[in-house]
Amino acid sequence: MTYPVHLSLGPLTLPVHLLLEVLAYSVGFRVYQALRRRTHDPISEENRLWIFVGCAAGALLGSRVLGLLEHPELLANPPGGWLYYFTNKTIVGGLLGGLVGVELTKKQLGVTTSSGDLMVYPVILGMCIGRLGCHLSGLEDGTFGTASSLPWAINFGDGVLRHPTNLYEILWLLLLAALLWLAERRGPLPNGWRFRFFMVGYLLFRLLVEFLKPTPAPAGWGLTAIQWACVAGLGYYVWLFIRKRQPAPQEAYA
Repeated sequence: MTYPVHLSLGPLTLPVHLLLEVLAYSVGFRVYQALRRRTHDPISEENRLWIFVGCAAGALLGSRVLGLLEHPELLANPPGGWLYYFTNKTIVGGLLGGLVGVELTKKQLGVTTSSGDLMVYPVILGMCIGRLGCHLSGLEDGTFGTASSLPWAINFGDGVLRHPTNLYEILWLLLLAALLWLAERRGPLPNGWRFRFFMVGYLLFRLLVEFLKPTPAPAGWGLTAIQWACVAGLGYYVWLFIRKRQPAPQEAYA
């Protein structure tokens, strides 16, 4: 296979990454609708719509901000001009920004039940499709790995064999989905814990896999902006876990 992969339709060359990204959103939403029809959703249709709006706004802002912080040296002189500020994005920022947007929206609506459990499998499927688009884009996408001599290393078009980090991510997401499914076959997880396990699993993976990417860490930081965001997200879920295990005030004096 030669990278980047292009699809031709007569005189037109179709952008594979964009096509698969659109497909990821479409398929993910269809799967979500199917799951919601089969599952009792304690959140009303109207509140669910507002939660989607909050999620989309937070994800859009978070993905762009973290994407820009990944290369702070380019902020003053962005490649390609001002469009750089709107096109650079990252999944980690989208997930964490979406989480903040959802929690703020739920607080305004007075919704206390989890809204993320229903989204886990559709999000995993959509991310797998989207990452396939990143992989087929080769070096154009900027998410390739560092040089490697492993048997499965791939030449993305520059003559250098590299870690196929996008394929690593797809495999990890599929494994994460399988582990969640197997865990829930043994019994239902507490409300909200499917989403928490997904986020912890994905953030932990991204924290580690970023060491296999050529993105340099800013001087003195030791980690890239994405890795620091993963650390912050993991810290948040550790805090939630500790808070969950602490007895309620009335239990402490029982």
